[in-house]
Amino acid sequence: MQIEKNRVVSLTYTLTLQNGDVVDTATEETPFVFIHGIGQTLPHFDKGLDNLKAGDSFEFDITAENAYGVSNDEYIVTIPREVFSGPGVPQDIVQVGNMVPMQDQNGNPMNGVILSFTDETVEIDFNHPLADEGLNFKGNILSVREATAEELSHGHVHGAGGHDH
Repeated sequence: MQIEKNRVVSLTYTLTLQNGDVVDTATEETPFVFIHGIGQTLPHFDKGLDNLKAGDSFEFDITAENAYGVSNDEYIVTIPREVFSGPGVPQDIVQVGNMVPMQDQNGNPMNGVILSFTDETVEIDFNHPLADEGLNFKGNILSVREATAEELSHGHVHGAGGHDH
């Protein structure tokens, strides 16, 4: 069975950056399992897997523009230091390089990396950590099957490698 939209794919991969650094892996013991073509992965990741089948290997690159984009200076913001005070906030959270969970004005979760801080302000970069990075995926297709109607309605894989309700 070939990989196409609405099929459950289980695969292994190694994700490396252009400089050769390994960023992520999925192994046979802990494969990456997803429903192909419904927005769970980068669109160009899906394209790189189209029409492959169980037993096939793959290797493809995705440019920064087609992966997580290029950095945008507008995503670097300065916020009041007092945002990081109060009950439940770790006192040592404000450190350069720390990734901090935040919410936008609509309550949507977002992560930012602290670039600098003073007693009054904290400068945070909300660009994706892999912005400006070209990606290389290399791996093997373990299995391909039709997604069930329930999986499609829930938007995720059930069972092995997926979500159990």
